Parts: sequence; structure tokens; C-alpha cells
Amino acid sequence: MLHRTEGIVLKTFPLGEADLIVTYISPDFGLLKVFAKSPRKIKSRFGSSLEPLTRSRISFWGKEDAALPKLTQSDIIHPFQLIRENLNCFLKVSEIIELTINFMPERDANKKVYSLLLNTLHDFENNSSSPSRNKGVNKIISYDNLMITHHKIKFLHFVGYAPKLDACGGCGKSGRSFYISQGSIICEACAKGIDFPIRLSPAALKLYHDLLSWDIFKIKRIKPSNMLLSGLSDIINLHIRYILDKPLKTETFICSLSQHFNA
Repeated sequence: MLHRTEGIVLKTFPLGEADLIVTYISPDFGLLKVFAKSPRKIKSRFGSSLEPLTRSRISFWGKEDAALPKLTQSDIIHPFQLIRENLNCFLKVSEIIELTINFMPERDANKKVYSLLLNTLHDFENNSSSPSRNKGVNKIISYDNLMITHHKIKFLHFVGYAPKLDACGGCGKSGRSFYISQGSIICEACAKGIDFPIRLSPAALKLYHDLLSWDIFKIKRIKPSNMLLSGLSDIINLHIRYILDKPLKTETFICSLSQHFNA
């Protein structure tokens, strides 16, 4: 059976001398893995459409339960080349790509996740090509981090893994103590026997609520301090790490790279 959809290339894996296994995120099929015949040859009909982050119209052939259907056509809609050419942008985007691959089940369509990723990529590309990109480095880094934190929070919400920071996960009462092991704020009465709370400030709770409820266009109005944004980002990363039982590889690489250049 022939299927048609659009998709964004998340990663590729070489198979044999010239073939590839391509992982897409698509609005109609969710996380989708397909077999691409001979795309690594010079005269491949797929051209550059299988480069990471490329958005394309694709066709693939296979039965409904086929583990690895065959890619038959791939026509570029938008290459997002500017992101790939900017190392800082590409590393940050790689983090949310890894997040998507780790949390999204295969063949489970989620149009909200697809739209979120598409909007984030466009925003990163527009920001990377801005004439003021090389001015006010600290502001640029802060905005990039804001976009990534926003994306992580919205993504976790869409796939059902967002931390609960609006009220106690036990009784629903208000509170400010977040417990990583519970993925939620827990009030003092319900927290007996649970260790290691993280105390959240009212500002951090408000920022989380804003990032959760606003879209990517509205968050440009938010200008949190680096300390506030960093603190909330750390909590989200700890939450992700606890769920996956491991840190994201990209996050670890970015941290080690930062430490190397700051040494």
C-alpha cells in the first residue's frame, strides 16, 4: 500500500554500502522509520532531501504493519539549511530532536508535536539569519534557551509527561515544593516520607505556566532573567532525565563543550 504525507528528517542510519534508514516525524504517522534505497550514491533520486531537519513531501510503500516500509519519493518543502550551518543552533535543535525520538512512540500520530517542532525550527532559522545575530550575544543565548525550554515544556505536555506544577499531585492543594520522583508539586501533608524537594519561587511557577499556555509567537514578550530561566530549565532537564533514567546525549555534549571553552 502506498502512503503519502510530509515529514521532517530527524536522523538517518547507514545500512550497507549505499542505503539508509531514515527517521521522520510526520503529522499523519508520528515517528516513522523508512528504508531508502541507495540515497548515498551520487545519482540518487532523493538528492539532498534526506539531510537532517529537511521537511519534505514523502511517499512510502509497505503494509500497515510493515516494520520498515520503503521510501519511494521525497520532495523538499523546506531544507532548514541555515540551522545546519550554525553550530550553536544545530546543537540546540539536536537536543529537541533527541527528545522527540526518545518520547514519541512509532506510528502514533500527534499533529500538535509536529506543528510545535515545525514552528520551533522556523523560529530558530529566522533568529539565526537575523542581522542582529552577532550583536548582544547574551541576549541571543537567552532567547535561544527560552525557545528550547518552551519547546520542552510544550512537548512534554503534548505527549503526557509534563511535570505538574499547578498544585499538589496528591490532594490538589497549593504548594511550591517539587519532587522529581513524583513529577509533581507535593504539599507538606502529602510529602511525608518523600525526600529531596526542590523549592520553586512564585516567579518560576509563573514562567512555567506562561511557557505551557502560550505559543511560540507570544513568548517573545517574555524576558525572564538568566537565573530564573536557567533554574526552570534545570528542573525540566532533571524531570526528563528521571523519566528516561539517563540524560540526553546532546545535553551532556553541550555541557562538556561549554566547560571546555570556559576552562
